[in-house]
Amino acid sequence: MKLIDGGRAPNPRRVRIFLAEKGISIPTETVDFMNRAHHTEAFKKINPMQRVPVLILDDGTAISESVAICRYFEALHPDPPMFGTDAKEQAVIEMWNRRMELNLLAAIITVFRHAHPAMAELEVPQVPEWAEASKPKVLYCLDWLNGELAGREFIAGDKFSIADITALVAVDFLKPAKLSVPDTLADLLGWHERIKARPSAAA
Repeated sequence: MKLIDGGRAPNPRRVRIFLAEKGISIPTETVDFMNRAHHTEAFKKINPMQRVPVLILDDGTAISESVAICRYFEALHPDPPMFGTDAKEQAVIEMWNRRMELNLLAAIITVFRHAHPAMAELEVPQVPEWAEASKPKVLYCLDWLNGELAGREFIAGDKFSIADITALVAVDFLKPAKLSVPDTLADLLGWHERIKARPSAAA
């Protein structure tokens, strides 16, 4: 078994943080994302979508998509639970993880991929206007999330979960996208300080 990684990109980092929280260590191979190593014919045979991360099992099965990889390890190593334990908790965590993924992380990635000069050859066509149109969406979501975090420690309730991991990599990716959390969003900033202080955040 090995994990094909992609450096500091948000989705590979999600898997690394998840594994660190679980205390799982597996062999890792890092793909040079910026030099398009994931666009080679050899990599297409592993993942036709040409994206990282990819988990290669001992029988040769290739599992891509970061949450799918995390769910695989959750099934093998259920403690500590990151996707919830009972039906209600699992549904709430799933809801919040999807919110963080589709509303926050996706918008930040759009800004980065369509505005950063280094992405011009990878994001074809690169549409700067789309990046600009996405910036207010990011700020709206940050403001909304700040209100949701008032009075609670974690994204999906009273336990650390995959939703916190997704939100962490999203907020951390604001910097490469040349965005930031406004100073007025104290609850969000407080959450971020707590989560990035966890040892797994360095993974």
